[in-house]
Amino acid sequence: MGNTISFQPMMESRPIREIAYEVLKHAIITGEIPAGERIVETEYADRLHISRTPLREALRKLERDGLVEYMLRRGVVVRAFTLSDVEEIYTIRNALELLTVPAIIRNATPEAIASLRDKLSVMDRLVESGNIEELSPLARAFHTELTAVSGLNRILRVIEGQDEYIKRFSAMAIRQENRLQESHKEHHKLVDLVEARDEPGLTALMKHHIDESKRNCLLALDAYQKAHQQA
Repeated sequence: MGNTISFQPMMESRPIREIAYEVLKHAIITGEIPAGERIVETEYADRLHISRTPLREALRKLERDGLVEYMLRRGVVVRAFTLSDVEEIYTIRNALELLTVPAIIRNATPEAIASLRDKLSVMDRLVESGNIEELSPLARAFHTELTAVSGLNRILRVIEGQDEYIKRFSAMAIRQENRLQESHKEHHKLVDLVEARDEPGLTALMKHHIDESKRNCLLALDAYQKAHQQA
């Protein structure tokens, strides 16, 4: 790991342990701290400019999240994402996003629909050019904006808690070229269904869309793990 982790507690009003937790969580999920790396307390406390006590508290929380584990004679080690992790996270996402559907149908305004279509227009060009690097975060932003139409802030906050995981996994899923075009067509169809106030149709398509993302991500992760086992 490089020295790229930034930590500026003086700019934050939250407890230092919470800031350390968020910084480390983001670094692990994005792969900045790779799976298998040891988190040596003295080294990371120095890099984050904090004492070891709040670092230990942050690591205990990361362990509860399943992102690190304590190993005999190795200490704290970053866990690799497993197929079960992906399955569980997508199951949570599916359940939560489906809860927002009735409120999306009720609350969608012409302005909200126009904003979603504007985002799709940008995505159209990225799909056509095959620009996956820019398309992946924009696809997540589209889903975030769609569910935000619901106005169900408590549910949206829980979805946001899973969003960092989804960003990493969706980048894997969207690279499956056999799914890319069809997935983007479904984005357009989702907005069509919102505009038509078709709640059953939106529920069915959203479930299918997330299930297909999960399936493609599982395939990509399985292939990645097998390739690294053979290397």
